[in-house]
Amino acid sequence: MKHSQNTVKDLTHGNPISLLLSFSLPLMLGNIFQQLYTFVDALIVGQKIGSYAMAALGATEWITFIMFGVITGITQGCSVVISKYFGTKEEDNLEKSIYSTYIICIILAICFTIIGQLVVYPALVLLNTPTEILEFSYLYLKILYAGIPVTVFYNMLAAIMRALGNSRQPLNAMVIASICNIILDILFIMVFHMGIAGAAYATVLAQLLASLYCLVFIRRSHMYQLSSANRVLSLDLLKEQITLGLPMGAQNLITSIGGLVVQATANSFGALFVTGYAAANKLYALLEIAATSYAQGTLTFTAQNRGIDNTKRIKEGLKASLLIGCVTAILMSSIMLFAGRGILTLFITNAGSTTETAIQIGCQFLKILAFGFPLLYILYIIRACIQGLGDSFFPMLSSFIQVIMRISCALFLTKIIGHSGIFWGEICAWIGADIFLLFVFILKIRNKSKNI
Repeated sequence: MKHSQNTVKDLTHGNPISLLLSFSLPLMLGNIFQQLYTFVDALIVGQKIGSYAMAALGATEWITFIMFGVITGITQGCSVVISKYFGTKEEDNLEKSIYSTYIICIILAICFTIIGQLVVYPALVLLNTPTEILEFSYLYLKILYAGIPVTVFYNMLAAIMRALGNSRQPLNAMVIASICNIILDILFIMVFHMGIAGAAYATVLAQLLASLYCLVFIRRSHMYQLSSANRVLSLDLLKEQITLGLPMGAQNLITSIGGLVVQATANSFGALFVTGYAAANKLYALLEIAATSYAQGTLTFTAQNRGIDNTKRIKEGLKASLLIGCVTAILMSSIMLFAGRGILTLFITNAGSTTETAIQIGCQFLKILAFGFPLLYILYIIRACIQGLGDSFFPMLSSFIQVIMRISCALFLTKIIGHSGIFWGEICAWIGADIFLLFVFILKIRNKSKNI
């Protein structure tokens, strides 16, 4: 089996701020493309089909993530095993682990496609989806879940390539998929007038194109061809991959369940509330991208310097990341405060006299988010730093804290202050996780060095 070289940026020397910026900006570009197709979906759907159709997209986000998040987690678990044997140069186990990944993903695709078709409508009803958007949501999800095999296929190929040191081609596939999705959205919705079904078909076909790109690259490069002797299912390797993959998928599942509870509460406030809430969430997701990128940079910076046991530089890197993150967060808050209303009007149209009400709801959410947005960036960065120190348990526990805070605010605070309790749930989740992670980080640094 032939392999590609994976270039690594040395973050153990040089100015931490410049290093972190140069490392994080390309990651940010990739994350932007990853979010672009959902943003454009909502924009075109809101403009050309109507606000309720756009609200339907927002009402389906957590139901979509609950399935796709599990798929992503399991494929990532499989890739950890592949990467392990790639690093140890055990060719036979490497090829067998790739083969077992194929088997796992085939089973995933079959099971999740069937389950998805069976649970979509009951789940929407259980979540109190407003009647005005119920049919929109059901049609969109039914098509999207029919395309689960395509999603599994892409995630599998991308995970294998990243595990073997190739991150460029999955990024290229993501860019191609985003551009393709925009073109197909325009074609299906604005030209063929296919409605919300057109948005769903565009997403599935874009993912199919990304999958085919990865497949063609693999076949042409001959990088991942398996010998016939290793096209056998190893139960030991299968067990190892499932043992790693299931907890990763379960973490996404738990996050999704928390999101579903919040979404059910949001749905109980009616279609207009869901419209404003969903539109604001689209902008929120875009402005959050820089935080995830800085987190990836912080994780790599910390891990590399942990390798040479340079605790002082780890603290310098964390301070630099927090400075960059807080400055960026303030800029993002300014966008929400001063440009938020104008951006929301791009999504919320054709709602008649109630358009202004939906926009005001979205603006209220953005104002509350802007108030605490630096807390979100701090959360991402400190959590990534702890992960870079070799601890994944406490960062996972912080996610549980966030879920508990969001659910508590959705179920109880809303009874006291109304629908804004959902909005404040985000702030409370960030505060709770920040306090917990800061305490964990201080303890870990003290254990590593007395000179903090």
